[in-house]
Amino acid sequence: MRINEIFYSLQGEGAFAGVPAVFVRFSGCNCSCDFCDTDHFSFREMSEQEICDQVCRYPSEVVIITGGEPTMQLTGSLLQKLHQLGKRTHIETNGSIDVDDEVLNGLDWITVSPKSRKVLIRRIDEVKFVFQKGDDPEEELAQYCNRVGRWNMFLQPCSTSWAETTRENIEATVEYIKSHPQWRLSLQTHKLIDIP
Repeated sequence: MRINEIFYSLQGEGAFAGVPAVFVRFSGCNCSCDFCDTDHFSFREMSEQEICDQVCRYPSEVVIITGGEPTMQLTGSLLQKLHQLGKRTHIETNGSIDVDDEVLNGLDWITVSPKSRKVLIRRIDEVKFVFQKGDDPEEELAQYCNRVGRWNMFLQPCSTSWAETTRENIEATVEYIKSHPQWRLSLQTHKLIDIP
């Protein structure tokens, strides 16, 4: 498996913000978002056992599988191994790949952050939409927002390297949520407090 990095930190976003977690970041994606924080050209090949050995170096029971797009490589056998180690498996995915039942059933929490592709994954526990001024998530996400609980629908202001654009996105996100109260705000708190 192509792994960009494995590290221990706090979940900075969404429903589990503040929870200690081991992050397993896969390399490679089927989208090319300009705001992505993963270097898709930097990776090392790791076996499932090597991944598990590294995950076990940290005390958290939560393992967040992220990317890139992790469903391009994720296997049911890796999830099973992590469960046997007493870990809870969370995934952050764009949802564009319809994973097999072994993978789907091996995930304890599925966060879908949809991009420009259609969402095909059959289970969603949380939606986290990266919001920019002018977006209309109601229209874009109506097809699958009814599949998640109302308190698990998050808008996250798009963070760019330009402070003015980021501020504009924050203000637009707040205003949108105030007029569409079924959404909640998700901030990238790990960036705010400068942790990985």
